[in-house]
This record gives sequence, C-alpha cells and structure tokens, in this order.
Amino acid sequence: MAEPESSNPDRSVAARTEEVEHVLLVDGLAMVRLLGPQDRLLTTVEREHPGVSVHVRGNEITITGPAPQADAARRLVEELITMVREGHDPGPAEVSTSARMLGQDGSASPSEVLGQVILTSRGKTIKAKTVGQRAYVDAIDENTIVFGIGPAGTGKTYLAMAKAVQALQRKEVNRIILTRPAVEAGERLGYLPGTLTDKIDPYLRPLYDALNEMMDPEIVPKLLAAGTIEVAPLAYMRGRTLNDSFIVLDEAQNTTPEQMKMFLTRLGFGSKIVVTGDVTQIDLPTGASGLRLVTRVLKDVDDIHFAHLTSEDVVRHTLVGRIVDAYGEYDAVRQAQRFEREQAAEFANRAERRGAARDHQPKRGRS
Repeated sequence: MAEPESSNPDRSVAARTEEVEHVLLVDGLAMVRLLGPQDRLLTTVEREHPGVSVHVRGNEITITGPAPQADAARRLVEELITMVREGHDPGPAEVSTSARMLGQDGSASPSEVLGQVILTSRGKTIKAKTVGQRAYVDAIDENTIVFGIGPAGTGKTYLAMAKAVQALQRKEVNRIILTRPAVEAGERLGYLPGTLTDKIDPYLRPLYDALNEMMDPEIVPKLLAAGTIEVAPLAYMRGRTLNDSFIVLDEAQNTTPEQMKMFLTRLGFGSKIVVTGDVTQIDLPTGASGLRLVTRVLKDVDDIHFAHLTSEDVVRHTLVGRIVDAYGEYDAVRQAQRFEREQAAEFANRAERRGAARDHQPKRGRS
C-alpha cells in the first residue's frame, strides 16, 4: 500500500522544491507578439514568479523552476498565448493582472476576461485591462445608470466614452452627450479672453481628445455639428429630457448635490447614464460633493450600480498606482488623527459641562 504524501513531511517538501521544466510551442507571429519589445512581457512573467526562469529558443518557450511556481508561470504564459492568437496585444499591465487573477482563482481565464474588445480605432483596440475595469464595463451593459468611482488613471471616463461610441455605432442610441461641471482646479480662468464658448472649451478638452482617439478625427466635427455628439458643460443640461442617448458625466465629484439630482433626472426613454469621478480630488470651494452624497442616497435603488475602482485598476505609469496608495495612506492617517482630536475635544466638553452642572447645583441646608 502506497504511503500517503502527508505522512512523510520530507517527501512533501521535496515535491514542492523539485525543479520542473515546461516546454511550450508557439508559432512565429504569435511568438513576436508574445515577447513584446525587449522581451518585456516574458520579463514580467519572471518578475511575477520569482525563482522561475523563462527562456526562448526558436519557437519554444522553456519554463524552469520549483514545481508550484513553474506550473503557475506555465498557466500564465498559456493564457498570454491565447490572447495573442486571438489578435490581442497584451502589455505588462495585462500580464500582472492575469497573474493576480490566476493566483486568486486557478480556474479563472484572463484571456476571456481581458480579451473582449470594446472598440477598434485606427488599429488600436480599446478594452478592459484589469478585473475591476471588466466588472465596470459589464455593469454598464447591465444597468441603466452606473457610477464609476475611483482614482486617476483607472480608465473611468475613457471606458465610459468607448462604450458610448460603441452604442452609437451599433445604433443602440441616436446620440452621445458628454458633460462636465465647469469648476477650476485651484486656478481662476474667468479672466481668460474670448467668448463664453472659448472659456468653457478648456474644461471640455479632455473629452474632445478622447473622442478623436476613438473615432476618425474627420468625422467627429461633422457629428458635433449635426448634434449626434454633444459636448457641453453641466449647466446646459437643466430643463432637458434626454431620450435615446448615451450620457456621460465626467468629474462628478465637482457637482453639488443639487446639480447631481438635476442631472440624473434628465434621464429619458432608451437612454443610459454613466457618471465618473474621484472623491479624493474635489475642487468645490465650499459645500458637499454630489457624488459623495449620491452613493448614500441611491445605494439600494435597482438598475443603478456603483463600480468602485482602486489603485490596482490604474493603467497609467506604474508610479501612478503607488502615488494613489501613498495619498490614500496619508489621508487615512489624517482622518484617524482628526477623529482622535474630535473625540478628545468632545470628552473635554462633556467633562466641562458636568463640572459646570455640579457648580450650579443648589446647596441643601440642614433640617
């Protein structure tokens, strides 16, 4: 009778530390796309699985290392091969995201989650690049109103606009409406020369830039002139009912509660709304943010979804994610210190009130 592995600790340790080798065959074109510039994709695989060596010779990829790490690296490379064979060009961010997905759930399929293309424009594909982004995009498909809340660089606005362009191309809507509140980020722009439109355009420029990336730049002006695409400040939304439209409200953290209510009640038949914002970057001079309030007011309403993105969903330079985390830690410490000060002040006030009450109590004379 064979001895159970668990009854022999030395054998279990040996099995975990045993060096194994996996050889994967990849055709030439897929190999070029899999390696990436300066072999950076396979370098990322090695970084995600320390102790594993990845070597390429001809059409063969050889993965060597301790059994558990080598097996995980092989599974990751197989998923990357599936992506490139399906026409996708994964980058280091997708490699790291895929490694995290497989580490959390060995049965997950990153090639399915991250391989679904939203748009293709001038040879460039737009798609979710993290698990959080994929959940956000799916929520847009499944709900009438979606709030995308998260730090800078998580693709909140970019993916929302890509879904809007996709819906227009599929004739699911008749027009796209993109809007932002016109609030300065610590700068006074009111004295800029030009007409009202000239002064408003700088606030809306990021939306125009994204449109030109997702569509033929020669078509965009025609669609704007025809009203098929409208880019306007939030104040222009008052009094309107928006039917058969895909509406994106960007920088929603700079809306007041009254503006947020006004905007959401513009929803008409056949329309979809996506609201994006970062509650850590509020530029309102005074008062509460409409985005913060709405997360409490509408959290239990059906057909409204709140998608919360994090630093793990940042797809800009890797430093951006670390910057977001550093500010988050700093704000958490500041908030804890503020809470402690408020608690101490409240305790002191209660003690002072009790002392004052004792001083004012009438003294009882002897009977």
